[in-house]
Amino acid sequence: MATWQDFEQEAPELAALVRARFEADKHHVLATLRKDGSPRVSGTEVEFVGADLWLGSMYHAVKARDLQRDGRFALHSHPGNETMEGGDSKIAGLVVEVTDEVELLAFAAELPEPPPTPFHLFRLDLRQVVHTSLEGDHLWVLNWHPGRPVERIQLH
Repeated sequence: MATWQDFEQEAPELAALVRARFEADKHHVLATLRKDGSPRVSGTEVEFVGADLWLGSMYHAVKARDLQRDGRFALHSHPGNETMEGGDSKIAGLVVEVTDEVELLAFAAELPEPPPTPFHLFRLDLRQVVHTSLEGDHLWVLNWHPGRPVERIQLH
C-alpha cells in the first residue's frame, strides 16, 4: 500500500504540487465503477490526515457502495478556471474502507468540523499520481508510480 506519506517521501516536489491543487478547492471529481462495470462520477471532498489521504462519504451513498464493491478509483482535482493556474492533478488507486469505530472517531477528531454520523471512510492506496501544467507554450506531465522515479513528459 502506498500512503500519501510514501508518495511525499518518494516525490516531494510533485507531492507538494498535487497537495496544493487538492487544497485549493474543496470539491473534486471521483470516478468509481458501477455494478455493471460502467463508470460513475461523483463530487467528493478529500482530507490529508496523518500519513494518509482520505475520502469520506455519506452513509450508504452510491459512491460508497461502488467503492465497497470494487475499490478502484480515479480522483481529479477541481478543474479550476481555464488558465490552468496551479496545474491539474489526478490520483488513481484502490481504497481501503475503515470500519473500526475507534479509528473513525480518531479521524473525525482530526477534522476542523466532524462529519455527520454515521459515515463511510476510505484510506487511499495510491497507484498513480499525475500532475499536468502549462509552462509557456508547453504542456508538462509529471507521472508517478510507487517505487519508480517521477517521469516528466513534455507535450507540444
